[in-house]
Amino acid sequence: MDIRVPQTLETKRLWLRQFENSDWIDLHKYYSDPSATAFTTGRAFSEGETWRAMAGMVGHWQLHGYGPYAVVEKVSNSVLGTVGFWYPNDWPAPEIKWALAPEYWGRGFAKEATLAVQEAAREYLSDLPLISFIHAQNMPSIRLAQAVGATFEKEVEFRGGIWHIYRHPSVAQSSC
Repeated sequence: MDIRVPQTLETKRLWLRQFENSDWIDLHKYYSDPSATAFTTGRAFSEGETWRAMAGMVGHWQLHGYGPYAVVEKVSNSVLGTVGFWYPNDWPAPEIKWALAPEYWGRGFAKEATLAVQEAAREYLSDLPLISFIHAQNMPSIRLAQAVGATFEKEVEFRGGIWHIYRHPSVAQSSC
């Protein structure tokens, strides 16, 4: 599969890039935290599970030509988490996902990275309508979706819970 979007993006404070083998160590700050994973994986992961989750994100690029980025803070060179394109086989539509370790919450990193991903989508994936698929009780993610211009579309049952679909602005909407 040909890569359809840039493999790296840059913002004022962040690099968004492909995952590297050692990134799982920083990424584990997210996946090992029960409060961070309550609405995503539903539980904390072991180190091996974190590595496999990261490997799945790397593989996503190969299968779809786009995927999640490692979010790297320029100042510390630490991986804060992941933001990017995501479309597992059981998802209702391609999405922009975000997942940062709790120590980075509330500092605008997820919003900054998501806006960069939206811009890349407008330029390189204009034919791909994007959602964010958010558990109905995940209020911080709902607020982030709204902050980046995504609008509530509908509620669906998924994996025994209620989830919300937030639709990201399309190219036509963003150029008005």
